[in-house]
Amino acid sequence: MALRFGIEEEYFVVDPRSRHVAPRAGPVVARAAETLGDRASTELVCFLAEAKTPPCDDLDKLTEQIHGMRATMADAARAEGLMLVATGTPVLGELLPAPISPGPRYADSLATYRALDDEQCICSCHVHVEMPDRDRAVQVSNHLRPWLPTLLAMTANSPFWAGRDTGHACWRAMSWARWPVAGPPPLFTSLAHYDELVGTLLGCGALMDMATVFWDVRPSARLPTLEIRLADVALTTEDAALFAALVRALAQVALAAVEEGTPAPAPPQEMLRAAYWLAARDGLGGRGLDLSTGRPAGFADLAAAMIAHARPALDDSGDTDLVEAGLARLLADGTGADRQRRAHRRRGRLSDVVDAAALGLARPPTVG
Repeated sequence: MALRFGIEEEYFVVDPRSRHVAPRAGPVVARAAETLGDRASTELVCFLAEAKTPPCDDLDKLTEQIHGMRATMADAARAEGLMLVATGTPVLGELLPAPISPGPRYADSLATYRALDDEQCICSCHVHVEMPDRDRAVQVSNHLRPWLPTLLAMTANSPFWAGRDTGHACWRAMSWARWPVAGPPPLFTSLAHYDELVGTLLGCGALMDMATVFWDVRPSARLPTLEIRLADVALTTEDAALFAALVRALAQVALAAVEEGTPAPAPPQEMLRAAYWLAARDGLGGRGLDLSTGRPAGFADLAAAMIAHARPALDDSGDTDLVEAGLARLLADGTGADRQRRAHRRRGRLSDVVDAAALGLARPPTVG
């Protein structure tokens, strides 16, 4: 039986005339909340608006929810004279220091993390997958670790930062890596090991609270779910649905392995970090590390191997054809980062990139 899952996305609020980020997420979220309720929210930085789907039991329902959520958020932005843009990093605008949203929690965050908050201008996509309990969620996290760099390469959608090409496909991951508890999670021997480590990080002040456990895979502190949070916000609904389908399938295969007592692969953390950097720099068209052998391998081949690994769960949920077609599409048309760069090359205008990534069309634009 397929696991229930949901998705949350962050978007940049942008002035449609200048195409610069605009610190006006509050009014957009307030208007969207008339339809979405608490599934629309503000974030730490006033440039960002967030929305989430309810839990879904199949991909068609989730895709409908993503599409409707994006349309509602885009309509709310338009009603405020603004637009929302689905890029992992801001393409244009004055960013530093970032305008911090009001409220005591954000004030505490600024006091704790200081200039890290000043530069926290990134938009990501998080997939939540239901788990039987927190113990198995931690064990599933262990099994997912080798696939994280490949997922990062497939979802890269942040090549530009404030008017320049960074040379990376996923600059968001590079910016995010500076935080004290971020990036690929460690290998945990048990739930008790996880809780002990998190307790130590809380005690020394590296974490403000449980919500600032920012590893790219983390069990919920409140619910029996696992959150996979390594991806850039997707350029299109289609890209977001592909990521969610793959994540759920990998989690389901991992859960079966846990219940069978299969040990988790244990690639060294330094190899995992190197594979992350390669994925962030070059995306799906680049070369990374096969973490099972320690040898170089193309991310396209690693993605095919990942889908083969996930195939039992994909077959079970009926998502195999969609995921295989999605990978073929990414290999042919490029990731979001590739499509952003193509939009820029046409006329050399970054405003074209912003327009190509804007939410709100019945079918999001294919930049190709």
